[in-house]
Amino acid sequence: MLKAIALTTSRKNLALLSATVLTTTFGLVFGTIQTASAINWNWNYSGTGIEANGTFITNDTPNELGYYLISGITGTRNGETITGLQAAGTPISGNEPFNVDNLISLNSQQLTGDGFGYSTSGGNFVSPFFASFLPTPGYLEIFSAPPLTPGFENLGTEDSELPIRFSATIISVPEPTSIVSLLALGTFSTHLLLKRKKLSKLTDNKLEKVS
Repeated sequence: MLKAIALTTSRKNLALLSATVLTTTFGLVFGTIQTASAINWNWNYSGTGIEANGTFITNDTPNELGYYLISGITGTRNGETITGLQAAGTPISGNEPFNVDNLISLNSQQLTGDGFGYSTSGGNFVSPFFASFLPTPGYLEIFSAPPLTPGFENLGTEDSELPIRFSATIISVPEPTSIVSLLALGTFSTHLLLKRKKLSKLTDNKLEKVS
């Protein structure tokens, strides 16, 4: 009878171990999917009296036109630290009502007509975009500095709209968490399940003999 109880306990422990391994495997799979959902970029632009550069984080799936959505930004503009990304669908202060869309691509035209926006440590707001309405289409930068008066028609002497040369390139696509490790873990889990089945049959035979 004691042997039967011990064997039953071993079967329960093995089942718990197998379940733990499977749970870990699924956790790694979902973690891998999350890790691989972003792309890192370098960006820079310059113009008369303007020098800006930094990094973007975007999603890893472009839309039908080849544009990725920017979700994070770092960098500097004329020595001022970039402090935040303007939310897509909203305008930078002083350039209402023109909303930014925060889209970037590897196309020859890398920004849309709405562009992206950001704030700086100096309290300024900036929005580079592609100006298709120019005689020779190209990139422009809207710069809005305090005092901030709502409305694009209220650009003051401290504000500007100047041509720039813009460029952005992909640095890297984060690799999924070691697929080899994941496959090895899956193989180990399968091995445990097979051992569990063999032990189960052996236990059943011994239980029959004990009883």
